[in-house]
Amino acid sequence: MPASPRADAPLRTLTCVRMRDGLLKMLGLCLLAGVLVAGILFPVVGAAGVISNEASDTVESMSSDLADEPPPLVTTITDKDGEPIATLYKQYRIPTSPEQISDAMKWALISVEDRRFYSHHGVDWQGTLRAAISNSSGADTQGASTLTQQYVKNYLINVTYRDDQLGQQRAQEQTIARKLKEARIAIQLETKMSKEQILAGYLNVVEFSRQIYGVGAAAHAYFDTTPDKLNVAQSALLAGMVNNPAVNDPWNNPERATERRNAVLDRMVDNRKLSEEDGERIKQEPLGVVPDGPNKPPSNCVGAGPEHGFFCEYVEDYLLEHGMDEDELLTGGYTVRTTLDKVANSAAKESAEEQVSKNQENVANTLSLVKPGKDRHEVVALAANRDYGPDANAGQTEYALPSDIANVTGTGSSYKIFTAAAALEQRKVGIYDTVQAPSSYVSRVFSGSPAPCPFIAPYTRGYCLGNAGTYPSSMSLQQALATSPNTTFVILEEMVGMKPVVDMASKLGMRKTMASNAATGGPVDPNGDSDAVRQSQAQFYGPSENSPGKGSFTLGQSPTSGLELANVAATIMSGGVWCPPTPIGEVTDRDGKPVSIQEEPCEQAVPEGLANTLAVGLSKDDVGGGTSAEAAAAANWKRPMIGKTGTTQNNGSAAFVGATPQLAGVAMVFRPDLPNGGLVDGGPGNVYASAGTSGNMFGGKTPARTWFGAMTKILEGEPVLPLPKSDPAYERSGG
Repeated sequence: MPASPRADAPLRTLTCVRMRDGLLKMLGLCLLAGVLVAGILFPVVGAAGVISNEASDTVESMSSDLADEPPPLVTTITDKDGEPIATLYKQYRIPTSPEQISDAMKWALISVEDRRFYSHHGVDWQGTLRAAISNSSGADTQGASTLTQQYVKNYLINVTYRDDQLGQQRAQEQTIARKLKEARIAIQLETKMSKEQILAGYLNVVEFSRQIYGVGAAAHAYFDTTPDKLNVAQSALLAGMVNNPAVNDPWNNPERATERRNAVLDRMVDNRKLSEEDGERIKQEPLGVVPDGPNKPPSNCVGAGPEHGFFCEYVEDYLLEHGMDEDELLTGGYTVRTTLDKVANSAAKESAEEQVSKNQENVANTLSLVKPGKDRHEVVALAANRDYGPDANAGQTEYALPSDIANVTGTGSSYKIFTAAAALEQRKVGIYDTVQAPSSYVSRVFSGSPAPCPFIAPYTRGYCLGNAGTYPSSMSLQQALATSPNTTFVILEEMVGMKPVVDMASKLGMRKTMASNAATGGPVDPNGDSDAVRQSQAQFYGPSENSPGKGSFTLGQSPTSGLELANVAATIMSGGVWCPPTPIGEVTDRDGKPVSIQEEPCEQAVPEGLANTLAVGLSKDDVGGGTSAEAAAAANWKRPMIGKTGTTQNNGSAAFVGATPQLAGVAMVFRPDLPNGGLVDGGPGNVYASAGTSGNMFGGKTPARTWFGAMTKILEGEPVLPLPKSDPAYERSGG
């Protein structure tokens, strides 16, 4: 009779099976560990050795990058005095040295992520095997990566592959190859950096949710403090976020954030960096984060506020147009000291709003100010009645109204400046010579005017025009510039030729404006000698210099940049020296070293005598019967200046060009949204877009009042300087 089985046989059998499986897994893990060590320390020979050596070069390069190359930083935009006005960035990060991080923050992170941090050499083999055994035996999953390895992974994700989703996925994939490479880099890194440097490097790279990177930015955004002042509770919250920032976000998920913070406090107690009593007490404290989300600045020019945002936008556009890459600008940690005068910009903004409400539908009132000079033309202010920002319902816009080619209906008779300058250049007329001002005129140049005009020659129709007021039949050119009869300047345009007039506009400063006409859809091309520019300009004067041109050019119906027109006035007041209107004072990199910006060189656009004489020719607009005399008198204006008003067809837009020896500027009022139609000026604060095509706007009204209102305040206390003296060679045509 067979012996009966023992009662404990099934248990013994199961135990043996488990022991056998455990031994096999242990053996496999030991073999795996051996392979990892061998792969890290001893590259194989032969063909595989070549691959391993190439991989070693990659590892060496990567570890050098982590040791030497800092992560993306915030670029700071300041005013002329170095006061910050905005930040530009892709990752909000404030660089922090090891000494600037509190001990509480360091120990909270070490306790929860890598308690053996100070005893291993980049890879914690003891922790790796322990985690592997635990994970393979069905127990709770344990992490095995050291802080050094996590630094490597976070650097790859947040720095190297920050704009590469596939690269980020590869940096996180659960493969032996990836773990092997990460471990090798970590071991190399520990030979190049101290433990404190690695810890600070990790805390500068890791994300704390919502595009907040690094403990410096997190301390400010979460607690409105600095990293050296982070206490235990704050440190525990931040340390608990790093393994899953989105899930542990304290604003979106305060319960989960509290649970995670308390778990970190427990780990600090276990690691003997916090007493149990203090740990339990701190668990009862609220999270303490700033209310209503993180306290971080906008990542673009919205941060400059409604007043200075237009200037910031011009700075950004200018740097990108002058050789700086967008990614470089947003990640390079530059400090850009601009030429912005906040006092002048505030005065310009205030004056623009006094004339036109910021919420006025379809009316933009802008003011652009430039400082004359023979070596630089610094942009001082760019303002508008509208606020800068994304909320259109609040009267905001992010369209560059004061600097871009935003006024598509033109600036009217302000373009007569170019016709007068071209006539002086050809000695066709001097500023004191008599010019004709008939009440009406039929020009042989073609305009495309809808008004019926008589046939002149085959394929040529006339351009019929009249004056907007009553004028004597003749007057001096200086008086014509002050009173602005249309017929006078179309006649001069015929005398001089269309191409020289158009060329003069470009020479004096309308470079981008003349390179692209928004009405024709032409591309902006800043290269003044390019074919695209010549083709764009040819729309005004035809295929050759002697072709019938567009007679209305001198009446300013072309889309215009207010900033470039202001720079025209600056060129005249600089003795004919054109310089690019620059918003840049100085650019320094993250280390404080100067960065060169390749700006166009200044050039003598017209002879100094011509420019000085043109200034004298433009000096009567604010006095006597000048078109801006009423606005000047209302502002109690007493300074010598040059000035020219302009108004377009149907009174749909208007401008005032003005300058003193210290400051030049242009005020423009126009319809930015629905251009076709008129503007009605009912006095300061009562300007609106008419429902039809008619209006009563003129350059001597809203634009002139805006200019004088701002300039009176800006120049208060400044010396009263005379205009330059005219050159006899340009005073009379026989000079």
